[in-house]
Amino acid sequence: MKAIRLHAKGGVEQIVYEEAPVPDLLEGDALVRVLASGITANELNWEPTYVDEKGNSRLPAIPGHELCGIVEKISHGTTGIAVGDHVYGLTSFFRNGTAAEYVAVEARSLAPQPLTLNAVQAASIPLAALTAWQALFEHGGLLPGQKVLIHGAAGGVGSLAVQIARWRGANVIGTSDAESIDLVKSLGAHQVINYRSEQFEKVVSEVDLVLDSIGGETQDRSWQVLKRGGILVSIAGESIKQPPAAWGVRGIFFIVKSNRLQLMEIARLIDRGHLSPVVGAIIPLAEARKAFEKIYQPGKKGKIVLQVSE
Repeated sequence: MKAIRLHAKGGVEQIVYEEAPVPDLLEGDALVRVLASGITANELNWEPTYVDEKGNSRLPAIPGHELCGIVEKISHGTTGIAVGDHVYGLTSFFRNGTAAEYVAVEARSLAPQPLTLNAVQAASIPLAALTAWQALFEHGGLLPGQKVLIHGAAGGVGSLAVQIARWRGANVIGTSDAESIDLVKSLGAHQVINYRSEQFEKVVSEVDLVLDSIGGETQDRSWQVLKRGGILVSIAGESIKQPPAAWGVRGIFFIVKSNRLQLMEIARLIDRGHLSPVVGAIIPLAEARKAFEKIYQPGKKGKIVLQVSE
């Protein structure tokens, strides 16, 4: 099969488009013919991209962990899916990924593809939507009527978080650049702040939840907009520095986990018109290096997806 592989740890310069063996299946696995694969900023820097769960090297490694595809084969012990099913999902970060014509993935990580999306759109959803869902509800406890500030509201996670929070009945505020303000408003944000011309902490206060995908100075400035009892949920970097206890706020950093039931609920929201993907670019698998270069460009809107096959 054709695949994108990394023969050494590093950046975009390590990406090679080449022949690779079709993966073997473990118990509970499905072999999926990949139609499209989402890619994620910084995944070339993640340790799991290069090692298995025991820390052993698995070079050459295949990146990508979001997919839409068709089930070609299932192994013993696999339940919930069948050969021929059109599926989408989030694969393990410790196994070879979806930037390939075939991938072996735990069947429990797959769910039926949303009926109203094509393969490219569906592949843009799993990681970003699960991250937004888990940040807002599992870790942030967002309730109807609460105020949420979403940084990077035009990005892959942010654009879906805006829509999910609005569906939940929250008061949604987003930050973006000037070029993305109309997009973020169209997704359902009640207020959009141009982070280049306005300091969000001077125009926003008494926020129940901050969803931070930026980190650094943005995160440092975000503590002051939270009301007492508020929470900052971060997906930026690898950890979070807790604020002084006297402030009465707290923070949490988390790493998204695959969840079939949540993917099924997300698909229902999509098919009912409550949630739409924002695809920023569609790039052929053979040009994956260009895709990873593009993902780091400032002002990026939506998700970058690799077109693997028709």
